[in-house]
Amino acid sequence: MASRDGRLLVVDVDSGAVRELAQSPGGAMSGLAYSLDSAWLAWSHPGPEPLSRIRLARLADDEIVDVTDGRFVDSEPVFTADGKYLAFLSARIFDPVYDAHFFDLSFPFGARPYLVPLAADTPSPFAPLPQGRPVGNGPDKNGAEKDGAPGEAKGGEADGEPGNRDGTPGDQADGEDDAPPPVQVDVEGLPTRVVSLPVAESRYASLRAVTGGLAWLKEPVIGVLGEGAAVPDGSKPRPVLERFDLSRRKATDLVSGLDWFEVSGNGEWLVVRDGGELQVVPAQRKADQDGSDTVQVDLSRARFLADPAAQWRHAFTELRRYMRHDFWVPDMAGVDWDGVTEQYRPVLPRVGSPAEFADLLWEVVGELGTSHAYIRPASSPGDEGDGEPGLLGADLARDPDGSWRISRVLPGESSDPRARSPLAAPGVAVQAGDVLLAVDGQRVDPLAGPGPLLVGAAGKPVELTVASADGTVRRFAVTPLASERRLRYQDWVAGNRRLVRELSGGRAGYLHIPDMMGEGWAHFHRDLRVEMAHDTLVMDIRMNRGGHVSELVVEKLARRIMGWDMPRWMSPVTYPKDAPRGPMVALADENAGSDGDMVTAAIKMLGLGPVVGTRTWGGVIGIGEPFRLVDGTAMTVPRYAIWLNGFGWGVENHGVDPDTEVLISPADWAAGRDPQLATATRLAMEQLGGRPAARPPDYSSRPSRVRPPLPPRG
Repeated sequence: MASRDGRLLVVDVDSGAVRELAQSPGGAMSGLAYSLDSAWLAWSHPGPEPLSRIRLARLADDEIVDVTDGRFVDSEPVFTADGKYLAFLSARIFDPVYDAHFFDLSFPFGARPYLVPLAADTPSPFAPLPQGRPVGNGPDKNGAEKDGAPGEAKGGEADGEPGNRDGTPGDQADGEDDAPPPVQVDVEGLPTRVVSLPVAESRYASLRAVTGGLAWLKEPVIGVLGEGAAVPDGSKPRPVLERFDLSRRKATDLVSGLDWFEVSGNGEWLVVRDGGELQVVPAQRKADQDGSDTVQVDLSRARFLADPAAQWRHAFTELRRYMRHDFWVPDMAGVDWDGVTEQYRPVLPRVGSPAEFADLLWEVVGELGTSHAYIRPASSPGDEGDGEPGLLGADLARDPDGSWRISRVLPGESSDPRARSPLAAPGVAVQAGDVLLAVDGQRVDPLAGPGPLLVGAAGKPVELTVASADGTVRRFAVTPLASERRLRYQDWVAGNRRLVRELSGGRAGYLHIPDMMGEGWAHFHRDLRVEMAHDTLVMDIRMNRGGHVSELVVEKLARRIMGWDMPRWMSPVTYPKDAPRGPMVALADENAGSDGDMVTAAIKMLGLGPVVGTRTWGGVIGIGEPFRLVDGTAMTVPRYAIWLNGFGWGVENHGVDPDTEVLISPADWAAGRDPQLATATRLAMEQLGGRPAARPPDYSSRPSRVRPPLPPRG
């Protein structure tokens, strides 16, 4: 049993005695796997994050052996079906790939399966043999399996067919001994016997032992935004379930496209989940096309009756236990947590819906005074809603006569697949001032407008009828958007950039980062090369939703120009590339939080530039994956606290104060003014007086390479 506090416990089922086998300050153990004879236990032992090692323990005397040395990320150990090998996954391949946009290298794959022969005299299944390898490992003339096929337990399938020889799936034939042979482990030299499987490096997961080999998921490398498909919402690459035959030393695809799988106890069948479908397929080969060897599991037959009130009572106790166990500091920061939960418990009988239960839990976790303690209610019947209208990427206004006029068409951004502007598509040619008359032939209602006619139309072609200012009526087809968020975001950034250029005479660059996750990383880099080339930079962190990549952003902002690359027939290039050429001013506000707090604090700590705006949100105790309570309510536990030089624990519940406070008043909002951006641009230009932008050297100072005169002969 692996506890979340880093202990590995062994429980004696007969006596109930519990003993501690190992402990790690690096987090919970994972990948616990027994040998076939239950004499040995293997697991992945966490080290300094993110490293981990594979360890073995002999349960008779609790002797622990290191299989790997902890230099890499080693995970998911499994014993092969014959008990001769221990296999595991390891990210220890370092074959860098150049980035497509920036001067950078990464390791997008990095992993493959490995195995170690447990006995010193067991050869690698991939090494040459003195007598050579047999052509095949099928049954002999009597129908029995040939001995010696690596990874295959005696008494397994015949001729690749899963199940027993009598055709029953997974049961032992009469008269066979159920006791597995003892597993021999020679401890000395065990780490030196690790060998890699002959498969390409990739991203592997869910390593499992099956009869005669191993199975795993081979995961594709795709962008975190999922926007690399032919269309933004198109089908994306899926994991592939592969089986590696240890005797044939070959990997084959069993299932293309799935969510997860598990192996039956005898290693001959796989339970595969793909979306809402669950099926059982053979583990030895790809299932037949006709489905004759596949069992479809009807999940609709799994039904139960729930007592919501009883579930809420249980879930309330679950929340208390989860929070107490994983909260970032053991003493709950001085809060009497048991007392708090008991104070709210009398409200439970009055709860009447998942939403009300979630409201109660919000109040309970709010007593902790800690950020990132979130509650998401369980779904209820009818939560699907009645549908949202498709959006046209334009501002519409109702005229006094009841007509709906297009006042502005938002420009699209070709580098952002989700910033498409339907009315700016080629051939549409809608202009500000045009009147929208009909949608799919139905007149636009003077009061309701086009919204009701566009319900459910997102991503589907619709016909619009529009009257131009000269009275011309045209019909054309467009595809409405499900959301205009990205389109309006790109328009907002472009407007800010125009204002900065105008106020600085073209000398200041402008970048905005909306979050510290994949989307923010993409937007940050979209114009980084152009904006960094200006004399000064306004770095906008306002409305940053947080995430976890702030340290990567700080690395880019903290670069300093140390020199210049001076190529012939080309413009000089800074060394290092993409470094700010002059002073920087940061913008922050009360909506910049979590990792937005962090990057603002880092800018101040490193002295990268003054911060303009308002105090940031003040929430830097982070979370991991949410817990799901018994009723379906999701909760998060503030688990990862941040302490910062110069700030200590003080960013949480306070935020980062600006160097120059500038508020945006309601009157500013109404008038479309941005005094924060204007102030930041002014300060950036003022700083240029004391810190001019870096400039490439003049060739007039270049050295002379003329050969000096030789000394006279004498």
